Amino acid sequence: MRAFELAGCELGVATAATQIEGGDVDTNWHRWAAAGRISDGSSPSRASGHWQRVAEDTALLAELGIRHYRMGIEWARVEPSDGVWDEVAIAHYRDEAAGLVAAGVRPLLTLHHFNLPGWLADTGGWLNPDTLDRFDRLVAKLVAELGEWVNEWIPINEPNVYATNGYLFGDWPPGERSLGKTLSVMSALAHAHIRAYLLIHQLQPDAKVGSASHLRVFAPANPRNPWHRFSAWITDYLFQRAQLHAMNTGQFRPPFRRPAGVRPGRYYDFQGVNYYTRSTVASIGDGVAADVEVNDLGWEIYPAGLIEVCRWVHAAYPSPLYITENGTCDNADAFRSRYLYEHLAQIAASDLPIERYYHWCFTDNWEWVEGESARFGIVHTDYTTQQRTVKDSGRFFADIIAHRGVTEAAYDRWVAGQVYPTNKES
Repeated sequence: MRAFELAGCELGVATAATQIEGGDVDTNWHRWAAAGRISDGSSPSRASGHWQRVAEDTALLAELGIRHYRMGIEWARVEPSDGVWDEVAIAHYRDEAAGLVAAGVRPLLTLHHFNLPGWLADTGGWLNPDTLDRFDRLVAKLVAELGEWVNEWIPINEPNVYATNGYLFGDWPPGERSLGKTLSVMSALAHAHIRAYLLIHQLQPDAKVGSASHLRVFAPANPRNPWHRFSAWITDYLFQRAQLHAMNTGQFRPPFRRPAGVRPGRYYDFQGVNYYTRSTVASIGDGVAADVEVNDLGWEIYPAGLIEVCRWVHAAYPSPLYITENGTCDNADAFRSRYLYEHLAQIAASDLPIERYYHWCFTDNWEWVEGESARFGIVHTDYTTQQRTVKDSGRFFADIIAHRGVTEAAYDRWVAGQVYPTNKES
């Protein structure tokens, strides 16, 4: 049977402030774009223009039947200089959250999604110990201002990706290439999560707080090769497991050291999993197997990996599971419906407590160093006019929500004719 039900898992969509809002804001990413570091020369100053179109986008969420929306805060908007709040910007976010709730959409709010104010980047960002106190200040302010409408929080998105891309590979701001700095930033972000978890619960006892970690399957290129097996294991450990364990438990295993004042405990109410792909490695790092199905960025499409990562996460940290991001770069919307179908089918067949699924993303947006060239949305954005057009994959997603699963008719209409590209050499 191609049809299936999604019992117990509610569907939503995810976004990030820097990627959708637009506007000339002084962030680390606006500066990175101004320095010519974006592949297509674009800037987050345009993005999807969401800052001016909140009402339109909220209405579109409701039209599609979407009842869960992961949104983010642009730190530089609400605190444009050290210790100075922009109350107009805060009121804007307050109105957005209230509008979502009024439309029947429940917000899940991310406080740090790769975005730093320029003034904070100038002080060293997460390498500066004072940033922990500044982040606490941000957390306290936003819980106080938005807590009437928001009680689900992600303090920090994908701290492993932020640290490795910005401090190890040098592809993201601030463009460092230092293993020591990478580990320091990863440790600081884990510490910041723990402090935010405690602070949010102090201010809002009924809150739900969790992480949103980028998790993937690491497979040896040749399972019989000991070096390949070791490379897969150590990359898995250093990139995701060690930091996630520190964030969740306050136990900082090597190569991390437990910061002063951090006590072992439980620092999660749910586990947020951002899942996109599998890495096939022959040495420490990343890689893609040959002759596999891939998306437009060359990432392997491996639906079974979603449950593989969820299974080890749930075994280690039992709690409700939220798929806080899952999606694919498909500029022509030629295989996204199949991608959705196959990943949701994995959830439907699983016995794990996966309570939420947030598709990445809602509208096409500014995709970091890829700029406007990589489209992940179920809604098409015309970046010149900012017109929104629901894609076929968006109609399919809405149909899944309406029927609480995939019907045979929906499969035939949106999935049956779709095939993935491959990276097979001709």
